[in-house]
Parts: sequence; C-alpha cells; structure tokens
Amino acid sequence: MKLSDYVIHYLADLGIKHVFVVTGGYAVNLIDSLHQEPRITHIAVNHEQVAAMASEAYSRFAGLSAVITTNAPGSLNLLNGIDGGENLAERLKKYTDGTFSGLFNNRTNIDMDNQLVIFSVRDLEDELRPMAVYMIVNYIWNIVRSKLKKRILVVDEAWWLMQHEDSARFIFALVKRCRKYYLGVTTITQDVNDFLLSPYGQAIVTNSPMQVLLRQSTASIDIVSKTFMLTQGERYLLLESGVGEGIFFAGNKHAAIKIIASYTEDQIITSDPRQLLEIEEAKKEFENAQLEGFGATQEKEDDQVPATATPQPAQPASVA
Repeated sequence: MKLSDYVIHYLADLGIKHVFVVTGGYAVNLIDSLHQEPRITHIAVNHEQVAAMASEAYSRFAGLSAVITTNAPGSLNLLNGIDGGENLAERLKKYTDGTFSGLFNNRTNIDMDNQLVIFSVRDLEDELRPMAVYMIVNYIWNIVRSKLKKRILVVDEAWWLMQHEDSARFIFALVKRCRKYYLGVTTITQDVNDFLLSPYGQAIVTNSPMQVLLRQSTASIDIVSKTFMLTQGERYLLLESGVGEGIFFAGNKHAAIKIIASYTEDQIITSDPRQLLEIEEAKKEFENAQLEGFGATQEKEDDQVPATATPQPAQPASVA
C-alpha cells in the first residue's frame, strides 16, 4: 500500500463520505487512492475556493467532508475560501509566492546517491535558517532509516537548532538513535555557550564519545569548565590557545592538540578575507600568464611556418 492509501482509508474510517477534489500533479497519488476507496464519493471542482466553500457548506448540513488540492498557491486559495482562513493565508503567502518562496513550495532535486552531499543555508534569511536546517536533518534522517549504509552527518553551526525546543529535541533524538542505522553525527558550533545553555545541547555533548574544544572566550569558559570538568591548567590552555590549538576528549582521556592544515586544505577551507583576496588575485595572475603564454606560442608557430613558393608559368620552347 502507498502512503496515500493509508490517508484515504483514514478519512473513510473517520466517516467522511464526500471529498471535494481539485486535480493537480502534487495530488495525483491521493486522487488515485481515492478512486479505489468505495466508501468515499469524490466531487471534482475547478477552483480551490469553490472546493472550500462547498466542503464547508456540506459539512454544516450533512456531516464531515474533506478537500484535496495541490500545494503552494492552491493551498492559499483553499484557505481564502474558509471562513476565518484569510489571516492564515496571508501569513503563509510569503512562503509560497512571496519573499521566501522557492524553498518550501517545490519538490527536492537532491541526489542522495552521491558520495558527498552538502546542504548550504548560507544565503537564507536568518528567520528561515532554523526551519531549513530542521527540514534538511529530517530529510536526511528519513533517507538514513530507509537504507542501511555507512554514513557521516556533519551539522555545522548546530547552535541554530538549539534556539528552538522542537529542533533541539529532534537533533538530540537523532544523536541517540543514529548508531542503530550506521550513522555517525558530528555537531560543530562556534558559540559553545549558546549550545550548552540548552538542556538538549548538554545532553548531546555528554552522549558524544569524542569532543574537540578549541579556543574559548572568557564569557563561556565557566560553563565549558563545568560541563567538561576542566582542570585549571586546561582552562588557561583554552583561553590562550592559538589557531588550531585545543583539547581532544576521548572518554575520560584528555590531550592537548594542535591541528595543522596542509596548504591545499588551507586554500579550500579558509574564511580569512585577506587570504580569500590573495587567492582571487593569484587566480587572475595565473589566467593572465596562461593567456600570454598561449599568445607567445601562437606567434612562434606562425614564425616557423615555411613560406609557400609561387609557381611560375612554363616558358614556351623555341624550335630552330
């Protein structure tokens, strides 16, 4: 059975006998399942507001009814047809065809069969980032459970998820259950204080077999010391650490570390604006050098082409 079959069976079990339908690509599975359910009669209409008004009127006189429509603008049209639904439609409009459209109103085009998949939320508005990260992690979790395979999930800027209880609870449950599905989870955050202020954030840290702490600020060192039970020397180490220096935790073992990136790694992962400008300048110089070298090669080849001899007309032979 398909998921749509379960939905339609559930509607029938609730006692719904009539469903008003607006056809569309996103509703095709529900409509197909609806045709196979003998307990429900479907009524086709040509607009979402008509379906909403018809369903509301029917339910007042004959009992329960339901509406099946397409997503995005279709859903807003449906809400506009419901008494009191205008305010909800207005709030949802920016996610369907307004400022934030394009993220939640389309099907995914992600190919999870690739060796490396990166979900970037860098260009999203700040208020959308927690929702987007929650959707991404939920999508990945569904993929992980559907097919057992060795995977690693890295969640950067994880403190965003700790700002909302629902997303924090979700990521905590994922960390606790991921081992059953051959999944390793790594959470990364620059603001440890915000991460540890959440009870779910603290639980995630204590459930992690390995942790890495880099340089900390004086504002967060107290809660970090309490959570990781740091010695006085380790506190000073984290306060005075340089780039790439910190403490590695593996169970009850602590060790000071220094992470040194190779030249190639540094060029790829650096976020230093000065380095980024230098890299762009070096790329331009390299491209210009290639163009100059190509031009010089062409001139050299042109100089080496032998001159073509012009054939002379034959002289007539003289007969004595």
